[in-house]
Amino acid sequence: MNSNEHVKQEVAPATRLESLLVDLQNKGLRTEGLTKGGRRGGAGPTDDQAFLLEGQAVMIPTLNGPAEHSPYSLAQGPSGLLLQYEGKSLPFTFIEAVRRPKFYELSTKDGIPYHKIAVLHGADVLASTVIQNCIRWAPDKRCKFCAIGHSLEQGSTIAKKKPEHLAEVVKAAEELDGIKHITLTTGTPNETDRGALYLAECVRSIRQVSQLPIHVQCEPPDDDSLYQVLKDAGANSIGLHVESFDEEVRQKVMPSKSQISLEVYFQAFEKAVAVFGRNQVSTYVIIGLGEDLEKTLEGCRRAAKLGVYPFVVPLRPLRGTELENVSPPSSELMLEVYRRVAAILQEENLSSANSSAGCAKCGACSALSLFEKLG
Repeated sequence: MNSNEHVKQEVAPATRLESLLVDLQNKGLRTEGLTKGGRRGGAGPTDDQAFLLEGQAVMIPTLNGPAEHSPYSLAQGPSGLLLQYEGKSLPFTFIEAVRRPKFYELSTKDGIPYHKIAVLHGADVLASTVIQNCIRWAPDKRCKFCAIGHSLEQGSTIAKKKPEHLAEVVKAAEELDGIKHITLTTGTPNETDRGALYLAECVRSIRQVSQLPIHVQCEPPDDDSLYQVLKDAGANSIGLHVESFDEEVRQKVMPSKSQISLEVYFQAFEKAVAVFGRNQVSTYVIIGLGEDLEKTLEGCRRAAKLGVYPFVVPLRPLRGTELENVSPPSSELMLEVYRRVAAILQEENLSSANSSAGCAKCGACSALSLFEKLG
């Protein structure tokens, strides 16, 4: 059963925080010009902006198609922003935009703005795509949900971040903005180490100036010993992003990346957990690609049994991608997925809180961590 067919009826807007966040992350938010900033293009979920919703750091789509027509909007109240649904304010709902970090105003000695080297994610995470190019970016190879090449084309980032520059930005962001952990991801530069060696080089440089937890992300390298190289460099956790546990969907949506099979990913999970430990390995699982729901949940269960945190997120239809005009999954479907995956996490004693760094720790692009707390 296709998960988009599983539930066809949209839920009414809910008042509980977790349901409200699910709906916001699916439908997006019209900011009405009341906030500045946001991120368009690049790796991972984007076309969004960071907010504090009831004190919880969340990323909400503000720049993609669904957000343009969202029933949710912002209005200016006497003491701050008001969150509205179809023009009516939602009572007792506190929302504010995360402020622009101070380190964005700085540049390297050779004139590269810090915000082109790394950006703030959520409220306290520094993130960088250390290699912006990807061997899978050709039109017939690229992952249909991904916008990694667009930010480079727009000039909002640079192709390759120097390790010494990353260390410089980390030092400034820690001192000026109080960041709590660091995420380093990469486009895939080759079919051998798949970026792991350059990530290790970047981590070593950062370790000379900071002891903050560092999370790295790459495709599974062909040499299992590289997990230990990353660990020895100073990385605390790793993300190996399978994107979907439905092999047919992977082949359709990720024509090049899907050549790394699900079984290879599960073998990689086992090797990575042996080095980094349980709860310190995570994988992105995108809901809304047309996947079979039960295959998805079984994949999450199998990964969790190995000690891998399945970081479930709704499809974010990004501008300029092949899925730009696809509808996100319904909020009712996401509520079911979050509840069932949270139960799996509880069975395996995994949690976002016990992740040392990275997307699972931050949790701002998903509502999963809120469902963990429901017990």
